[in-house]
Amino acid sequence: MQHVTAFSRVEAVPSVPAAVARPNLWILSSWRDLILYVGTPLLLVPAFAMAQARWSVQEIYLFVAAFGAMGHHLPGMIRAYGDRALFDRFRWRFIVAPLFLVGTCVLFYAYDLKGIILVVFFWGVWHGMMQTYGFCRIYDAKTRSFAAINRRLDFLTCAVWFATAVFLSSPRMTDTLSAYYSTGAPMIPPWIIHALQRGLLAVAIGVGVLFFANFFWMWSRGQRPNPVKLALVVSSVAFWFYCNNGVTNIIAGIALFEVFHDVQYLSLVWIYNRNRVEKDSSIGGFMRFIFRRSGSLIGLYIGLIFAYGSLAFFNSHLQVQNISRILTGVVTASALLHFYYDGFIWKMRESSTRQSLGLAGGGSDITPGNFGWMLHGMKWVAAFVIPLGAFWWWQSHGAPPDEQRAAWIVADLPNGARQHFKYAEALRTAGKLDQAVEEYGIVLKSEPRDEQSLISLGEIYTSQSKFDAAAESLAAALQIKKDDGETHYDYGYVLQRLGRNDEAEEHFRLAAQLSPKFPLGRLSYGKQLAASGRLDEAIKNFQAAVDAKPEFGIARIELAKALFATGDVDHAKSNLVEAQRVDPNEAGAFYLLGTIYLKQGALPQAVTQLQEALRLQPDFPDAEQNLRIAQSEAGRSVTTPGN
Repeated sequence: MQHVTAFSRVEAVPSVPAAVARPNLWILSSWRDLILYVGTPLLLVPAFAMAQARWSVQEIYLFVAAFGAMGHHLPGMIRAYGDRALFDRFRWRFIVAPLFLVGTCVLFYAYDLKGIILVVFFWGVWHGMMQTYGFCRIYDAKTRSFAAINRRLDFLTCAVWFATAVFLSSPRMTDTLSAYYSTGAPMIPPWIIHALQRGLLAVAIGVGVLFFANFFWMWSRGQRPNPVKLALVVSSVAFWFYCNNGVTNIIAGIALFEVFHDVQYLSLVWIYNRNRVEKDSSIGGFMRFIFRRSGSLIGLYIGLIFAYGSLAFFNSHLQVQNISRILTGVVTASALLHFYYDGFIWKMRESSTRQSLGLAGGGSDITPGNFGWMLHGMKWVAAFVIPLGAFWWWQSHGAPPDEQRAAWIVADLPNGARQHFKYAEALRTAGKLDQAVEEYGIVLKSEPRDEQSLISLGEIYTSQSKFDAAAESLAAALQIKKDDGETHYDYGYVLQRLGRNDEAEEHFRLAAQLSPKFPLGRLSYGKQLAASGRLDEAIKNFQAAVDAKPEFGIARIELAKALFATGDVDHAKSNLVEAQRVDPNEAGAFYLLGTIYLKQGALPQAVTQLQEALRLQPDFPDAEQNLRIAQSEAGRSVTTPGN
């Protein structure tokens, strides 16, 4: 749970009278805290490893992003709009902020303005860091440790180490700079990036040393900070560093830390709201129902969270681009509202917050003064309006091409595979294939098992007719990703061009088997089957290719050939007519239909079809020959006596 954000000062908690009772170190209990707050990473890493055995990283991320990242926004929303006293204190914030943020986010996504992505990213990192800092303050409050130096070092340690982990993460910085340059923002000179990385690491080490030194110094003086806080800081910072720098796939790292963040937040908010309902009679009926003391309602609580997150899940599968952009704006606004609301609805210095967390001390609940709105507005301008306005202005004046942006990122971050892969893809799109090959080579030096680079190299070599090199790259890719039907097809095509037809047929078969909806795989395997006389099996594969891609004219032509060979003339003709409709420039469809008419004796139709085939493809000997035959037979039929 975030207790302070960009919209809140880091404030002292008033001291409390000395108590004779021995303080309780834990928020819930020792084993619950270790599972939910401190030792959660030790459970998440093996759990993710088991999950990846069944689902892809992308599938796991999609699930976590929807039902975790967005779903966990709901409890804060419930409190914001269900706690009558809280709503009365901040009425205008709760009314104006949603309207403003939803409108802004939908507008930015509707016009594909990239600046909103960066704002959400920076707010999100701040939000995650402040949740860790908030837990530090709770644990110190449990032992009545309110020394200002503890509070300041806690904040510095969390802030600096979270920032350092991001700046040292090549994948994270690649994505961040990619979004930054997509706005049309000016290039950041590489020396600035490198200086920031080295400087932040030095500062982080120094702050870390001070944090531990202060902890043990305070302990030696009898002013003991909470040792659970120390464990929490170490586990949270180390896990954040691992998720950004230690995982192979950054998407997996983001999902891992998101689950850690969500588990902490949801469990603490449940406890907070349940205590608040029990102690405050002004709480509304819905909150009172959801958070009353009942084990069965935990299931309802989780169900509501999943239901709220389903909007993001639905949006990720939506194919209608305009609607998807609008929903993406709504989902983004939900995230920003979550970050914003958490900055003032969970303030540790307020008595209601501390009482609901079982902490002593705290001042009264404070309503903003006459000029509070002005200071609050200035923070909004600094943290949202100015950066977003700058990104909008830059992009409205034109962003550099993909190739240029990718080159800047490689210059800023020379070490790492992700940025070189993106640069290689941009070069390939621009038609600079030799330079793209060099960049893929750099990727493979650091990540020899990067199958996508191997596949891309194979495709480039194929387009350059370097079939031996293509076969080597694609074979290496299949050693890593044996169940990729499309790569089996690419490899089969290369083997076919090398004259290794028996091997090619096996890979076409695997392509059809592993990717049954991949039309090229089904087409190629069907052609192999037809060539060996297995027409019934060939027809099944051609039909599957057509079903997967109805506008696939070549597949319809091959299907028609096989159908005609088996005597199914009507279906053959209907497929050829459809092939002409979807691809009116494909001469083969006109030639084959003309040939069928010729064999049926429908000579005028045969002549018309064959003439069109020759118009589309003048150098077509078979069509010329059949046209001569059709015209000759048509001429004889005209001169036959009795006609």
